[in-house]
Amino acid sequence: MKMNWAILLLAMLGPTVAAQVYFVMLASTGQTPADPNPALQACYGGSKVVQFALPVLWLGWWQGNRLRPGKPNLDGLAFGVGFGLLVVAAMLGLYFGALRGSSMLAATPAQLRAKIADFGMGTPFKFVLMGAFISVIHLLLEEYYWRWFVFGELKKLIPVTAAIVLSGLAFMGHHVVVLAVYLPNQFWSAAVPFSLAIAIGGMVWAWLYHRTGSIWSAWLSHLVIDTGIMILGYDLLFSR
Repeated sequence: MKMNWAILLLAMLGPTVAAQVYFVMLASTGQTPADPNPALQACYGGSKVVQFALPVLWLGWWQGNRLRPGKPNLDGLAFGVGFGLLVVAAMLGLYFGALRGSSMLAATPAQLRAKIADFGMGTPFKFVLMGAFISVIHLLLEEYYWRWFVFGELKKLIPVTAAIVLSGLAFMGHHVVVLAVYLPNQFWSAAVPFSLAIAIGGMVWAWLYHRTGSIWSAWLSHLVIDTGIMILGYDLLFSR
């Protein structure tokens, strides 16, 4: 039992610590906007390999479980996509109706440009490619990690409602770091509220996974919302 909790604490807190290292501590300083940051890229890539390998190593190798990917199914698909579309509509309405060009986002384009330059993705075409990869492959891995593994293991140890809440808050953690970078000097007024909205999204996806037994509807819901986020990012970067 203690070992289970130790692994889950590592799983829940590790991505936030890693984000603090590669997103803040290794961020470029004094470089031209076109210079990639190999140290940041290596740390980011290495942390993702460790993160997504952890469930397989713990459940498959250490505990000896036979792991099989679940077959895609349509359970919960309408709810997941509908939830995603509602969130995107609210997000785009807030951005284009009130926040675009506001003082809250005044420093965000420069922060975004610096960050995508760190990854060598500073052109519109490369940004779209990066967005496609994140929205399809990376999000599927996130659902496998946060819903199938973290939430799935938590609900074996604590009541389902508590597991939904705790996994959603853990999922929020690394987003707090990211949003604090993209919204400098707006931590309490913007980064924290937006992060709490992400936590609610994580809770909805955990509930959806619990209800359907499949990560696929949660992944599609997540994909819809991240596509909206990429639209906002593209506008902030290239439409001015």
